[in-house]
Amino acid sequence: MRFAPIVWMIAATCGWAGEFAVFASGSRLHVDGHEFAGSQVRLYSGSGYTELAASTIVGFEPDGVAAPEPALLGEPPKPDSITQIAPQQLADAAADKYGLPRQLVRSVMAAESALDPRALSPKGAVGLMQLMPGTAQNLGVDPRDPAQNVDAGARYLRDLLLKYDGQLWHALAAYNAGPEALERYHNQIPPYRETILYIERIDRDLKRAAGASQ
Repeated sequence: MRFAPIVWMIAATCGWAGEFAVFASGSRLHVDGHEFAGSQVRLYSGSGYTELAASTIVGFEPDGVAAPEPALLGEPPKPDSITQIAPQQLADAAADKYGLPRQLVRSVMAAESALDPRALSPKGAVGLMQLMPGTAQNLGVDPRDPAQNVDAGARYLRDLLLKYDGQLWHALAAYNAGPEALERYHNQIPPYRETILYIERIDRDLKRAAGASQ
C-alpha cells in the first residue's frame, strides 16, 4: 500500500502569526519560527524545537494572520471541571495549539478510544489518545487527566509529523505501532494488519469530513 503525504493548510492559533515550514515532500506544517545551524534547521514550537536536516525543507511562508487575544471570562476553571469538557472540544483545543487540523485529532481520538476518557488497552495505553505510560512520562503528563492526555497526544502526533517530514500516514503508523516498528522496516509503514486498518479508518474519516464540508 502506498500513501501520499498530506498538504497541511493550518491556521495559526498562537498569540503571534508564526510561519509554515514547507517540506520537500510538498507538505506544510505550522511552526512558531526557525533557525538554521549549518546543515540543520531548528523548527520552534512553544518552548521547544525539533532539529531536522535543512535539505528536507524547501522554504518558509509567513502566516500573516495574528490570532486575537483570548477574552477573559471570569475566574479560571477549577481542575475538577476541566475533565467535564467534551472530548471534541479537547481535541479542537489541542489541534489549534499544535497547528494540526481539528478533524485529524478528532479522528485519531475516535480510532484510539472511541472518545472514552476511561479507555484502557490490554497493552496499558490510557485515555482518549491512548498514551502508553512511558510516552506520557516522557511528555510530562498524567495520562488519566483527559485534558493533559489529549494535549500530549496531539503534541506527540505533531512531533511524529515533523520526524517523518510531514508524511501523515507514516506519522499515524508510528502513533499506532511505535517509531521502532517503522525503523524495523527501513522507515516504511509496517505491514501490520492492525496498523493498516488504523490508517485506512482515519483516512476514510478525513475524506468523509472533507466531503461533508464542501
